[in-house]
Amino acid sequence: MAAIETTPGTGSIPAASAPGAAPALRPEESRVVWLLLAAAFVAILNETTMGVAIPHLITDLGITALAAQWLTTAFMLTMAVVIPITGFLLRRFTTRTMFVAAMGLFSVGTLIAFLSPGFTMLLVARVVQASGTAIMMPLLMTTLMTVVPPAIRGRMMGRVSIVMSLAPAIGPTLAGALLNNFEWRWIFGVVLPIAVVALVVGARWIHNLGETTHAPIDVVSVILSALGFGGLVFGLSQLGAGGHGGGADAAAASAASTATLVVALVVGVVALGLFGWRQVVLQRKDDALLDLRVFGSANFSLSIAQMAIMSMAFFGAITVVPLYAQDVLGVDPLTTGLVVLPGALAMGLAGPVIGRVYDRWGTRILLVPGAVITSGMLWYYTTFTQSTPVWLLAVAQTVLSFGLALSFTPLFTASLASLQPKFYSYGSAVLGTVQQVAGAAGIALMFGVMAAATSGATESGADALAAGAAGTHAAFLTAAVLSLPLLVGAFLIRKPADQPEGMVAGH
Repeated sequence: MAAIETTPGTGSIPAASAPGAAPALRPEESRVVWLLLAAAFVAILNETTMGVAIPHLITDLGITALAAQWLTTAFMLTMAVVIPITGFLLRRFTTRTMFVAAMGLFSVGTLIAFLSPGFTMLLVARVVQASGTAIMMPLLMTTLMTVVPPAIRGRMMGRVSIVMSLAPAIGPTLAGALLNNFEWRWIFGVVLPIAVVALVVGARWIHNLGETTHAPIDVVSVILSALGFGGLVFGLSQLGAGGHGGGADAAAASAASTATLVVALVVGVVALGLFGWRQVVLQRKDDALLDLRVFGSANFSLSIAQMAIMSMAFFGAITVVPLYAQDVLGVDPLTTGLVVLPGALAMGLAGPVIGRVYDRWGTRILLVPGAVITSGMLWYYTTFTQSTPVWLLAVAQTVLSFGLALSFTPLFTASLASLQPKFYSYGSAVLGTVQQVAGAAGIALMFGVMAAATSGATESGADALAAGAAGTHAAFLTAAVLSLPLLVGAFLIRKPADQPEGMVAGH
């Protein structure tokens, strides 16, 4: 295989080891990968603490559940707006520059959150944090695809799965322990020194990988991207945000919410249409902010669609779980964190094994049982009531996590491996964008459905626990219905041939 050129002065990185030798990374490549994995761990750890903290923040900050969900939705929405730009940025700037920018933004955002006096400043902090996280994840994926030989990509993505699983395992449990003994801001206080250390070490040891270009950024595309993705998620967030309780004020609030929803969705759809058209025009000169030629691969497109459905159903459901555990089952934040701990640990332990299975046997042996387990468990969630034992919730969460583990590694690997190397950064950007937008839409949708169902049950005379159970049931049912297409997509996605050229025709 041809060597992959690096930025001037950094040498070349062979795409594979010498003939007859087992594929392996060079020491400097391995060090960069592990530093990126550590930084991603910190970012994901921070994100997964918020689910357990939301019920506390509702009480401590005096805000509604629909307002509190914006601490999660705004984070994901910001990532969805920033990630499309990273496809361009990763080609324009060096690895070290992008790492310092990502961890610098994340560290500043974490500091602002730690010092925040109230909801508004905390929301701003989450946006700053998300800007850094949005750069980090595509940087990790693009670097892996650039330096890792095709024959061992599955097992390397398995390491990514460890990070993406251990952080969620530690995050909620850490948050629960902190919330039981300290105020909510210490969730960020614990993460801050870790983020700063990662920034300093990475700035010292990260080496530059891959080529850089000098194309100008298209401001119009950035604006259209923000309006498009922002409009869609904001519109969905208005579901269930109308007034309740009857009377002229409630009716007026409901009408205003509906109007806002329609306007936001229309703006989002139109802006995304214009964004797509502009990218098609710009990519003829290789100047696109987000090159849409990646969708020339049917395998990539199918993998992205599967990831979108899974993210929408999963992120929506998993955000409702802490509220269900604390508000309906009446458990404390630490117990809520312990509920998700076994599942997250199972995902982490299974990651490397799943990666090796992918490398040897491909996608179907993993995706089919993964889809069946994921959809089946989301349907099982719809049977939960206010009398469901906490241990049963923990078991269900563990089984669901295993189903997701069977799906995420092959989807990440098969999607990006379907592309030519020059499209890796754009593919990573598309993957991250779709995952975040779908996740944000899922969260907004589930909260809206839950709020509407809870309000309806309350107006029908149900007590607080029964109304809360009705709301979470409606949210889980929505997630279960969304998961059904996964059963079809699992049979259609294939492992691409181990060729760096992949399946996309390009210029």
